Amino acid sequence: MTAQLMVSLSGINAWTLERSADLSDELASRGVPLSMLFAPKIAGADQPGPVVDWVRGQQAAGNALLQHGYDHTADLTTRTIRRRAEFASLPAHEAGLRLTAAAATMERLGLTTDAFVPPRWVASPGTLLALRHKGFALCADLMGIRVLRTDHVHRGRVQGFGFGERTEPWWCFALVMGASHAARRGRPIRLAVDTTNLARSGPRQALLDAIDIALHHDATPLTYPALLTHRQARAA
Repeated sequence: MTAQLMVSLSGINAWTLERSADLSDELASRGVPLSMLFAPKIAGADQPGPVVDWVRGQQAAGNALLQHGYDHTADLTTRTIRRRAEFASLPAHEAGLRLTAAAATMERLGLTTDAFVPPRWVASPGTLLALRHKGFALCADLMGIRVLRTDHVHRGRVQGFGFGERTEPWWCFALVMGASHAARRGRPIRLAVDTTNLARSGPRQALLDAIDIALHHDATPLTYPALLTHRQARAA
């Protein structure tokens, strides 16, 4: 069985747009589409402007947009890293309120998507229920990609980078070796990177090396939404 390769980018905002564009160009040169994880209410991106224009352009070029929570910037700071992620423990009602607010912001920006990734890849049962009620098609979490209409889960763990300079070499090594291992066994390869990682040469190069080794083993590059279409076509 041929492996599927999915690369996602989070942390897209006005201050990281150059890094985001650089990664997109690197992936495009390899024929790999990008899954953009976009939080509607983040500084520099909740109003029309360069960030939204770039996201629209990427969609037009074949990259995918996934809603990445609503407003979780506080959860990404080192001071609050131990707090629960935005959608990790919400009941359905509260999750629905945040999704409604996010939908209003996305509509104002002229962006649409029916794919969702919770901050830190953790979604509560209430969040999954609210996503179904709001008409989302998929939710990608830490351990797999859930088809919300059928509740079927395509298993495959996210691979990304941890925190701390002392552990950075280990994370880089693990990312590359994990991608190679999964590709040789025909398993899903889910590589996740934040724009903060791209500011450092080690993680950036490790990500590209992991992508290259997956492609060397004939992995099929896809976005998260395209994975569902790909699986359905193979089943047919």
